[in-house]
Amino acid sequence: MPDFRNPFDVLKNDRLLTHDELVRAIRFMIAAEYEATQLYEQLTFYGANRPGSSVSQGLRDSFWLQAMQSGFIGVLECIKAFSETDFTADLKKFDIPTLILHGDDDQIVPISNSALLSAKLVQSATLKIYSGASHGLCSTHKKQVNTDLLAFIRE
Repeated sequence: MPDFRNPFDVLKNDRLLTHDELVRAIRFMIAAEYEATQLYEQLTFYGANRPGSSVSQGLRDSFWLQAMQSGFIGVLECIKAFSETDFTADLKKFDIPTLILHGDDDQIVPISNSALLSAKLVQSATLKIYSGASHGLCSTHKKQVNTDLLAFIRE
């Protein structure tokens, strides 16, 4: 992995990082400057870094405040869990109708690496893709998410 002098140099890297390099970079950024990392994270979490974004400052501030209340060890363990756990075997065991919701502009967990694969593994999956939605779609598209959840439950 490149030797980043500034934790945010990872975001300016001129090549795609491998999964392991990216995870190490995220851990490095958080350890080096957690508060600033979360300011950047809330932009991508809600897609606020996209042209024409209408994400409110209040929602972004709420994300940062919640992040600042998180325990540092817990945050690092969360990164470890989401980057090292393979849920394939578990997903194949699902035997009930399952609704999978995902935004097609998720910068945190790309749809191709998660929801599209999960929908193939879960026997009775219904995949609902939200056009232009970010990782934080339950906040940015809450009305549509609630409508879709109620419709799924009624089926």
